Amino acid sequence: MTSLPLISVDPDARGRRPTMPPRHLADLDLSGRQALVTELGEPAFRAKQVSNHYFGRLVRDPERMTDLPAATRERLAGTLLPTLLTPVREQACDDGATRKALWRLHDGSLVESVLMGYPDRVTVCISSQAGCGMACPFCATGQAGLTRNLSTAEIVDQAVYLAGVAASGAVAGSPPRLSHVVFMGMGEPLANYSRVVAAIRRLVSPAPEGLGLSQRHITVSTVGLVPAIRRLASEDLSVTLALSLHAPDDGLRDELVPVNQRWKVSEVLDAAWGYAATTGRRVSIEYAMIKDVNDQPWRADLLGRLLAGKLAHVNLIPLNPTPGSRWDASPKPVEREFVRRLRDAGVSTTVRDTRGREIDGACGQLAAAEDMDSDPRAATA
Repeated sequence: MTSLPLISVDPDARGRRPTMPPRHLADLDLSGRQALVTELGEPAFRAKQVSNHYFGRLVRDPERMTDLPAATRERLAGTLLPTLLTPVREQACDDGATRKALWRLHDGSLVESVLMGYPDRVTVCISSQAGCGMACPFCATGQAGLTRNLSTAEIVDQAVYLAGVAASGAVAGSPPRLSHVVFMGMGEPLANYSRVVAAIRRLVSPAPEGLGLSQRHITVSTVGLVPAIRRLASEDLSVTLALSLHAPDDGLRDELVPVNQRWKVSEVLDAAWGYAATTGRRVSIEYAMIKDVNDQPWRADLLGRLLAGKLAHVNLIPLNPTPGSRWDASPKPVEREFVRRLRDAGVSTTVRDTRGREIDGACGQLAAAEDMDSDPRAATA
């Protein structure tokens, strides 16, 4: 594991009351940006120029925006591109192919995002909330509770920043262009619905409107907020829905995913099948393998019966360790038997690569810990 240098931030930011950030161009569509620019007394096309720098060239430094008049660069950038994310700490493992960034927001809130490079793609896992209110007991983020929703621009800016890291060539052995975004970082995306959907539209719109990613390369994870899943199906988007199921029976899922006490397994799956029918997109069923909790053969058989014949793929996730957790990952023989039973039921199944475990950047580990913030030497120890 490699730890990159700690970047000092404003110590007075600690303890501030959570508040939403200043308006950023990523909060607005192009017409909204043009209106804002004209309020400054500048021609509307300046909005397109700044947007091209941000989304097209991944540039936010006004000194590099040489197509703008020198006299107005700072003012335009200050209005359209206020600082939203201040890097606190960056860590890397997997020979630099996995990088986790800890950000401090303008109000002192902390969030994390993870960049993962592969030979054929670069994926960013981004956060939609500071913390999470879903209280899943095996997830570090859920144990921390919810601080606040992120703004549309705070969500988008994570992807744009890390797209710049990829473009710099820092991820050796991977393409230099960000291609995939997964909303699997901190927070429940569908609990911040309007801003997440707006962020998706920024990510998939071509520059200068947005980052120009394929809708099919965007994945939105949810613990199963049924009304929001149904609403997402009506958005005319073809993003992948990832349902964090973790148990096929209500008795156990009530404990592992407390929102199940409101929407039961059958209701959640019905909403997921409705999403698949509307969009034609296969639903990803996320299932953390927890030793002696949800990994019994009969649960594999039950899950197989629930999913057989459906447009679904099971993504088994070896449980990643989190501080204070009483649970552990299922042994490999148990995992292999679970996979066998699902495949025998005709259900497509894979086991997720546990990238980033050494830096607490794997699934369920993001907690925005700041235990090293106070000492700049700690990050390189």
